[in-house]
Amino acid sequence: KPPYSYATLICMAMKESKKSKITLSAIYNWIRENFMYYRIADPSWQNSIRHNLSLNKCFTKVPRKKDEPGKGGFWKIDPAHADMFVDGIFRKRR
Repeated sequence: KPPYSYATLICMAMKESKKSKITLSAIYNWIRENFMYYRIADPSWQNSIRHNLSLNKCFTKVPRKKDEPGKGGFWKIDPAHADMFVDGIFRKRR
């Protein structure tokens, strides 16, 4: 298993996408493509990703515009909490 928290994995996926926002599906795909463990692991790790996105104040949900195809919203790093990611690694504030 990779030595990263789920918050760090999400942040890494967001930074690598080079877009201002990213879908949940794109986060899952990035994690699977970059960490072999998650290709064969029980899919329950996806619940942990959703849980982190919803409850961690570092992440903000961005609604999909009416003219944007697809379903579900987008996610991005909240600029007010971007300082919690140092070199792409999630650091808890003390």
